[in-house]
Amino acid sequence: MRYRAPHLPPDEHHRVDTVVEKSQFIAWLCHAPTVAAFEALLRQARSDHPAASHHCSAFIAGPPSEQTHIGFSDDGEPGGTAGRPMYQALAGSGLGEVGCVVIRYFGGTKLGTGGLARAYALAVNKALETLPTCEIVEREAYRLKIDFAQEALARDYFAQLDVPITDADYDGQGVALTLAWPTDEAADFTALESRLKGVLDIRRIEN
Repeated sequence: MRYRAPHLPPDEHHRVDTVVEKSQFIAWLCHAPTVAAFEALLRQARSDHPAASHHCSAFIAGPPSEQTHIGFSDDGEPGGTAGRPMYQALAGSGLGEVGCVVIRYFGGTKLGTGGLARAYALAVNKALETLPTCEIVEREAYRLKIDFAQEALARDYFAQLDVPITDADYDGQGVALTLAWPTDEAADFTALESRLKGVLDIRRIEN
């Protein structure tokens, strides 16, 4: 599977401020490959903005289709007016591995349930518009054993396919290369066998 995710270093976030009827909505977005990464963002938001009225949140800690490591919270706002519309904005973006906190400072004007839901969704969508993203490629590991003389040809072949070699083990017989093959492509090594002129000793590494 391939999908887009926030392109942000660990412990950094993307911030966009929105004002609705004098209330300030500060949206923080982060790369959240795990629930723990999102929880770190939420802790930081609460620490940096202890006087805020609410710290509402939503996250998808996995690919866009993730159904287990997801969540959202209204943090004291009326039920369904903050966390759910925030989550729906994240899900609608098609992004994975994304976490969000919207910090609200109440401006004195009540927005009503519909107004709140629109404001929180707006805050997240505005932040998503300028969020830097990158492609995430899910991969599985394969181990290829070859002679020393074949290593350069094999490395060149995988470089052309944009398949990373994550490890190399050398012994008296040759080298074992560990490959990170994309899961959305068939693991077909026929062309490599032809290039190396022989049957390959290759196997998938089980997790």
